Amino acid sequence: MTREIEQEADRVRAAYARRDRLGLDSRYAFWDPANLFIFQSRERSLLRILRRSPGLPLAGQRILDAGCGDGALLRDLQRFGARPQDLSGLDLLEERIQRARDLTPGASIEPGDAQAMPYADASFDLILGFTLLSSVGSTAALARVASELARVARPGGLLVIYDFWTNPFNRDVRPLHRKTLKRLFPDKQVEFLGVTLVPPLVRLLSRVPGGWFACTGLEMVPFLRTHYLAAIHF
Repeated sequence: MTREIEQEADRVRAAYARRDRLGLDSRYAFWDPANLFIFQSRERSLLRILRRSPGLPLAGQRILDAGCGDGALLRDLQRFGARPQDLSGLDLLEERIQRARDLTPGASIEPGDAQAMPYADASFDLILGFTLLSSVGSTAALARVASELARVARPGGLLVIYDFWTNPFNRDVRPLHRKTLKRLFPDKQVEFLGVTLVPPLVRLLSRVPGGWFACTGLEMVPFLRTHYLAAIHF
């Protein structure tokens, strides 16, 4: 089992190294107008979920971002009332861990694999996995990650997944369909909220006058939303 876990981790590291060489992550800069539209729309939807459970502000909630990257989502949660000392982040990539530590003082940012997380059972009130599960390459590895997410969630806690059901442009990931997510957490209540207008369309419309009005309207069309937020209750 340890070898299987390490093989999957190596695959993910190689995929991100290739993305870095090609400069693909620069497409997601927050200051890009198209990305800003996408991020702010997702943030509004996330607040809608958190307002119901666990409730806002987030002060006193122990929170984990599994696959935290540079910690941007953890810093968003501080704006929602979370305390730095209650925030934990886990990531495979050392350079991202160091950046997250530099930018998110007070939070606990650790190197690690979501297939075998270094936390005790029932450690967290709120867990987030944003484009985490779609980055997993095999069905067996996906089951291990889901099992770990469930293990570290406290009774009454919440897991929020943000992922896509279609992505024809990225060969390093695979779509996470809603029925797949339900199978991974078969005995849990799962609520879905469709988000994120087709990103290439947002980037196209962001270049034309009045494009933001068009984006806002088109995002109301369900089949034009490529992602979802899923709230999984424990």
